[in-house]
Amino acid sequence: MVFAVPFSEDPTTAAAPRARRAGRLACLTAALGLIGSGAAFAQTAAPAAPATPPATQIAPAAPSGGDAATGGDASKMTITGRYGPASVADLAEKLLDSVVNISTSQKVEVPNQVPMPKLPEGSPFQDFFDQFLDKQGRGNGGGDREERPQRVQSLGSGFVIDSSGIIVTNNHVIEDADEITVNFPNGTKLKAELLGTDKKTDIAVLKVKPTKPLKAVEFGDSNKARVGDWVMAIGNPFGLGGTVTLGIVSARNRNINAGPYDDFIQTDAAINRGNSGGPLFDMTGRVIGINTAIISPSGGSIGIGFSIPSSTAVHVINQLRQYGETRRGWLGVRIQEVTDDIAESLGMTDPKGALVAGVTEGGPAAKAGIQPGDVIISFDGRDVPKMSDLPRMVADTDIGKAVDVVVLRKGKQDTIQVTLQRLDEKAEAAANADDQPTDQAKPATDKVAGLTLSELSPDLKTKYKIADSVKGVVVTDVDPASNAAEKRIQAGDVIVEVAQEAVTSPKDVVAKFDKAKKDGRKTVLLLLANAAGDLRFTAVRIDG
Repeated sequence: MVFAVPFSEDPTTAAAPRARRAGRLACLTAALGLIGSGAAFAQTAAPAAPATPPATQIAPAAPSGGDAATGGDASKMTITGRYGPASVADLAEKLLDSVVNISTSQKVEVPNQVPMPKLPEGSPFQDFFDQFLDKQGRGNGGGDREERPQRVQSLGSGFVIDSSGIIVTNNHVIEDADEITVNFPNGTKLKAELLGTDKKTDIAVLKVKPTKPLKAVEFGDSNKARVGDWVMAIGNPFGLGGTVTLGIVSARNRNINAGPYDDFIQTDAAINRGNSGGPLFDMTGRVIGINTAIISPSGGSIGIGFSIPSSTAVHVINQLRQYGETRRGWLGVRIQEVTDDIAESLGMTDPKGALVAGVTEGGPAAKAGIQPGDVIISFDGRDVPKMSDLPRMVADTDIGKAVDVVVLRKGKQDTIQVTLQRLDEKAEAAANADDQPTDQAKPATDKVAGLTLSELSPDLKTKYKIADSVKGVVVTDVDPASNAAEKRIQAGDVIVEVAQEAVTSPKDVVAKFDKAKKDGRKTVLLLLANAAGDLRFTAVRIDG
């Protein structure tokens, strides 16, 4: 089984022997890293310092003929060889001092309990085990079962972004840690304070108090990185200390289902357990990514690693430094992907945008007039190519800003101005609540497209435990050989809309299917509600 996993290292299980080189090939294997937990919105740290910290910025492109990391001598990093750079030694030397090892410790309570062995009744060993376990204060129901505190340690990577002592790493490297220690390449060890952490992007910001200014690195612009560009990763794999690996940008905008704002850079630069939180550099020595996860059947690098792009990281880091938490924009919609079938049923030439499956009552979208069934194709002047792009756009927009949202509604394009509010846990919970209210239609038997339909009577509401707020036409049976069954429509689902028009009876549903067929449609868009009232869109074939 292949996993996408964060890869902070547990030194108690790390493999430490060095691999010997054989020609130009090297092999390194490792155990599978543990998946980090948690999906909370943000953690508020200690009160912010009186002075607002300087914002982290993306550095301008290096001038022609030189770069920041090599002091202007472009010859030290020129890449013209047929198979890549002749050497990155000078570049690596400039950057190694800015990359740190991060060790954490956490106290956990472990039950001090020895299980009682199962012995045959009347066994001569019974008395022996009873006496032994009673002395231990546990087992066989005797004595108090105390818990012994133990310390669990882990290792990861990080990098300095401000010479005053600001360090960036992954949230899963330091999550739940009681103590965080930053180990510098020169052997210095400093205790770190957690300024803030964001679980949704897996970013954490630390502060240490150095006796002299630290060597910091700058962020580059990940949006300018191209597939095939050379990149360099530096980190602390398996607790070995500063390790440099080289690769290319394999892909961009990867979604690995790690969080709601996935937009990873994929690279084949070797990164392993312990590399979590380390930087991914471009060939000018600027950070374009934070190494976070790998896909691997073994737990070791197979050339598929993922980094948080600087375009995402910089905004989050600045907020964590200033507020100790993230403050994201909130639109107040629940969205789903526009599939080929849904696009065809809506008369769209291409599947694009984000389909609004529901709006939060009292939220920004509801106040502005955005409705379920709208397809958001542009937000604040930027196209929305796919559903996963919209949450990032909204989150990165200033709270209180009025933005233009372009929607497709029943084949026509409309621009709606929405004033964003702040995303918080309460608003997020409301957006996902089971009893989310919606503005839908009201409450014979008929069949269409493999669906057996009935009016939503009180008896059927009771039978399927359908909430009183749900209105429409109930599905009482589904032909298992139908396209509707393939789309996972089931008895008890309620059809709220057909082709973006409300329905109140089975005859309404059949009539709208017939009209779509006459119009030359192959599929019809349905808005369905489950028993709790959660909405989803699906497109079913007219011929069933």
